[in-house]
Amino acid sequence: MKLQDILKEEIDSIGDDHVSSSINNPLKKDAFRISDSEKIKLIEEKVYEILDVLGMDLTDDSLKGTPKRVAKMFVKEIFGGLNPDNRPIPSTFKNKFKYGEMLVEKNITLYSTCEHHLLPIVGFAHVAYISNGTVVGLSKINRIVDYFSKRPQVQERLNIQIVKELQKALNTNDVACVIDAKHLCVNSRGINDVHSSTVTAEFGGKFKEAQYRRDFLDFIKLETDL
Repeated sequence: MKLQDILKEEIDSIGDDHVSSSINNPLKKDAFRISDSEKIKLIEEKVYEILDVLGMDLTDDSLKGTPKRVAKMFVKEIFGGLNPDNRPIPSTFKNKFKYGEMLVEKNITLYSTCEHHLLPIVGFAHVAYISNGTVVGLSKINRIVDYFSKRPQVQERLNIQIVKELQKALNTNDVACVIDAKHLCVNSRGINDVHSSTVTAEFGGKFKEAQYRRDFLDFIKLETDL
């Protein structure tokens, strides 16, 4: 049996089961050997082929620019978080005002892509930390969420990546993140359940203690519409 047939059997046996190999996105060792512009050109050709196989008339004014648009979107936008050059550098400062309680950044808009069907994941991330002498610029929390979201993702992995990145930047384990998101691979295909969402959490350091975890979850529930 050919290797590609063996791999196909393995993929078919997995079906819709969510499988994740590690907290790192599965990338080839030579993932960045070619430039973004080269990737866009190659992806454009493949998208053209897919639409052509589907029977679309790519000479139509509405469609003839689609392959290039999709290719640019993949490389520069929705999968831009794969490129380490786009990794945000967190601006950190000394906690001169000695704020010792948790800081919560809630309702961070999250757009990602399910790596099993390449369909959108849309929702919110809620992030908290307790300073160990260092604080981070608020917008950097949003940027970290955005960076790790812009990849083919599994929500559990995304949750862990956000926490670990902030733990590293802040030099503390006291970081937590809850994600509540809709997966269009569930909402718009398969079971077609438009109402369900997926909630995941990663608690580090003090947030593993019941009181801190409860306080964080209570903060998330606060009505803050202005």
